[in-house]
Amino acid sequence: MPYLKINTNLRVESNIQNQLCLQASALIARILAKPESYVMIEINNDLCMSFAGNQKPLAYLELKSLGLPEDKTSLLSESLCQFINNELGIPEDRIYIEFASGQRHLWGWNNKTFQN
Repeated sequence: MPYLKINTNLRVESNIQNQLCLQASALIARILAKPESYVMIEINNDLCMSFAGNQKPLAYLELKSLGLPEDKTSLLSESLCQFINNELGIPEDRIYIEFASGQRHLWGWNNKTFQN
């Protein structure tokens, strides 16, 4: 259910990407109190991206989840910004995060949707 996509203009070595994936998965599962077995992480790096008129290191994250609690978006923003800053060195003011709460009937998995 929870899906975190990390886009950055930094080049991230594959061994660091793998570590980042696993750490992000554990973080999302913990904050959302969801089983990690449902968490999916995607990392796209070395992208052509700009922010504020320059191409200094930046990140754009998308976090989608069924029933994403609106009262946790501030905590999620703080946690994810700190995580990206700590792991990739990207300043927190160069990170955007888009949160989306999906509807159960619009998420498919294992030949069905989460509604049935």
